Amino acid sequence: MSKPTRVGLIGAGYIATWHADALKATPGVTLAAVCDVSETAAKGLAEGYGAKPFTSVDDLIASGLCDAVHILTPPQLHKEIAIKCLQGGLHVLVEKPVAESADETRAIQQAAEKAGKCFHAGHNFLGLPSYQRMKAQMAGGAYGRISGCEISWALPLSPLRSGPFSLWLLRQPKNLILELGPHLMGFAHDLFGPVQVIHAEASKPIALPGDDMRPQGFRILARAGGVDITFVISLVETMDDRSVTLRGSSARARLDFAQDVLIVERENASDLVVNPLRRQLDLSRQHLWEGAKNAGVQLASLNTKNPYGRSFRGMNAAVYGAIGGGSVAMSFSGDSAVAVMQALDDAINLLPADVLKVAAPSVQSRKPKPTAMVIGGTGFIGRALTRRLVADGRDVRVLSRGRSGPFPDLPDNVETVSASLHDLDGLTQAMEGIEVVFNLAKALETSWADCLINDVGVATRIGMACEKAGVKRLVYTGTIASYDMSDPGKQITEQTGFAEDMTDRNLYARSKAECEKQLMKLHRERGLPLVIARPGIVVGAGGPLQHWGIGRWHGAGAVRIWGHGRNILPFVLNDDIADGLVRMIDAPVEGQSFNLVGDPMLSARDYFDAIHAELGARIRVSPGNLHAFYASDAVKYGLKKYALRRPGVIRPSLADWKSRAHFSPFVNEKPKRLLGWKPEGDRTTFIKKAITQANLFGF
Repeated sequence: MSKPTRVGLIGAGYIATWHADALKATPGVTLAAVCDVSETAAKGLAEGYGAKPFTSVDDLIASGLCDAVHILTPPQLHKEIAIKCLQGGLHVLVEKPVAESADETRAIQQAAEKAGKCFHAGHNFLGLPSYQRMKAQMAGGAYGRISGCEISWALPLSPLRSGPFSLWLLRQPKNLILELGPHLMGFAHDLFGPVQVIHAEASKPIALPGDDMRPQGFRILARAGGVDITFVISLVETMDDRSVTLRGSSARARLDFAQDVLIVERENASDLVVNPLRRQLDLSRQHLWEGAKNAGVQLASLNTKNPYGRSFRGMNAAVYGAIGGGSVAMSFSGDSAVAVMQALDDAINLLPADVLKVAAPSVQSRKPKPTAMVIGGTGFIGRALTRRLVADGRDVRVLSRGRSGPFPDLPDNVETVSASLHDLDGLTQAMEGIEVVFNLAKALETSWADCLINDVGVATRIGMACEKAGVKRLVYTGTIASYDMSDPGKQITEQTGFAEDMTDRNLYARSKAECEKQLMKLHRERGLPLVIARPGIVVGAGGPLQHWGIGRWHGAGAVRIWGHGRNILPFVLNDDIADGLVRMIDAPVEGQSFNLVGDPMLSARDYFDAIHAELGARIRVSPGNLHAFYASDAVKYGLKKYALRRPGVIRPSLADWKSRAHFSPFVNEKPKRLLGWKPEGDRTTFIKKAITQANLFGF
């Protein structure tokens, strides 16, 4: 029996879990190592799969633990790491985009050929079972002669409108094509061969901070193998349409590769009366079969074989089946990767120069002298707060994981520094010269143990750093979600308090409450100059359409609101939150907390009616039965805990589910009285700022 192929993951971010789960399910493969510059990230992922963590690619190669690696780092690092691993004797699979250009991709392929190792591209959707059926049916002539093809990626990309703006894909306009284009171009090349691009255009531009424009739509016309191909990328708030449509002489086939569904529409020989009925009955039968089949697969696998997960499994099966046989999986081969990247380069080169232009940052005339620090300054609230502080005459130091932030137009007033939130000395040093610190950071973890490390531990450490650095005021942002808001007859004020036992609450609500508890302990015992702010449901320019504080979204066109949706929600404008936070700097309110909730204004249904009235978009709104949510969650809890045996699974109470509907009304008298806070009180003006001028749909 042959030995299993030992695989390492380089990069432990979001996509790494999908790769790890797929590798775990691939015969003849074992996950042996995880490498990431963050030791915490590497260990956290490795421990869950019985792998060994590394923080250095050189150390991983030298360990001899791996036969192959998946490179999952940001794209600008792919070429260097891939070549190093190939030269170190490892096969490589590189996540898309495999590089930043066709030339870089060729360099990787050349290194693979020289080393005698395999280089595969992570074009995972080519591994979908439904796509494999489409490809086989086309090759067998089931669709007749193919004349045209349309390949679409229509899916909202919220970072374009609400950040974070430091992501690689937003650094240059062309990166949007490099990030999403490989999926589309990979289909075309695999179906028809080399792609000749003949036209490319961009549309629906949006301004990033600093008036740096980015297109949100692309249309590319091409030909391959005698087939006319249209590629469409749409990133505004739109109904999800990720599809491949083939128009043939005998049939039209449409693959929804986001749902793993293939539907084929054919002619029939019936007379004019029966013909349309037969056609629609055939389509209905296919839709019913595809839906029932996929539901059965997900139910039987306890949702571990969703379409996205199945695409990775299919890719891995092809890649490691080929490697085990001493060959290369042609659909994912290095030669295919080069061809795909060359076509994307050709498309980018056909775009007008003004589309590809990157706005130069404003020239710095002086070095900032910050007295305020914003941790989480690149987020929705943080960006508004930072700009408000600058408008008030303060220079600001923004703590970020990167060295750049969303303030290229404010080089004289804002500096971005990088410091680990787990390094007390580093945080203390970063606070040098700072008078006030705003901690807007949050960690959305999946276990209580991780919450204690990455949320409670971080908040406490920031408080201790403020003490050591002599900061005069720490403003911490908690959340109103920590309250029990299940009782419509109970008004909530700052005196309401949280439950003593929060173990039956969702992790976010429980973790933020514990952060407050530990910080208040530092205030009482050691004099930490603390003020706590709890924002309501924050809306306004730069905020998302799909706000999960209102309901559970199913794309941009449908939402199931929490509860019946007739109770008034605690909405508040982002600019009003920034104003309230700034007022906490000098007010004599140390050791106190404030619920920053706007005046009673809109219910969930009112909010969506206003979107329809102001923007002409009718969103399908359904009431959410909270008892049904609770019961469904109980079933999922049982499956995760007893069938999948996942550790640390929690089950929020019925009161927790009811709290998501914000049934309990808030009283905002205290921040008005003690801070002089004046949230927007005019309904017409509120709707104008929260909806009409908020660019919720991106265009």
